[in-house]
Amino acid sequence: MSASKTPPLHGARLEYVRLPAAAPRAGAPSLVFLHEGIGSITMWRDFPQKVADATGCEAVVYDRAGYGGSDPAKLPRRPTYMHDEGLRVLPALLDTLGIERPILIGHSDGGSIALICAGGTETPLAGLVLMAPHVRVEDISIRSIEKAKDAYTTTDLPARLGKYHDDVDAAFWGWNDIWLHPDFRAWNIEEYLPRIRCPILAIQGVDDEYGTMDQIHRIAAQANDVARVALDACRHSPHKDQPQAVIDAVRAFVARLLSESA
Repeated sequence: MSASKTPPLHGARLEYVRLPAAAPRAGAPSLVFLHEGIGSITMWRDFPQKVADATGCEAVVYDRAGYGGSDPAKLPRRPTYMHDEGLRVLPALLDTLGIERPILIGHSDGGSIALICAGGTETPLAGLVLMAPHVRVEDISIRSIEKAKDAYTTTDLPARLGKYHDDVDAAFWGWNDIWLHPDFRAWNIEEYLPRIRCPILAIQGVDDEYGTMDQIHRIAAQANDVARVALDACRHSPHKDQPQAVIDAVRAFVARLLSESA
């Protein structure tokens, strides 16, 4: 997996990889993967390639500024940092890479950024796949993020995460500090949901330690075309806890989109 870097996009060069499908499908959209709050290209492991092979779509995976091998981010983050990503950086990335009408596949923060992009910009999108997305801050989210803070200062978590980020402290604290900031408790992106025009596949683990099923129920209640998948024995990372179930759901979703566009 050979990584490249974009030209500066709103102040930072972003590292990315493009993974062709084993058997490319003519006319299939690209799948653009958006990582979680302390994620990176390498933390996805082989999941994007497996999804690409299952769907016949190219997978494009990138690190946001401050993560993985991308340039540093401006810290401390603001409560609007996901808005900045969804409204400005992500559309610029798609334009720079020449990606038209992709399917955005977002995990956690990445899912929220995908929703903001879909509902807040004119970026043409074929669909959204959301895994454990957030549309508002829940008490369970704050409790788990506080536990993550404790783990980072008392365990070998920095060493384990350090394998995936050039500056692990900046990646972790940039995420943790803003989520635990008092001003962030009012964060909510539900205003974008009714404006989303593309179909959505929303996947949630019923044992998610960072959010409840209410997150995807709110999406389904306010967006126009939402299929929900609830996974048992699944925590905050459906693609790790139930990878085959997620791949099967994404394969069926992509097949539906392609049949409707034929």
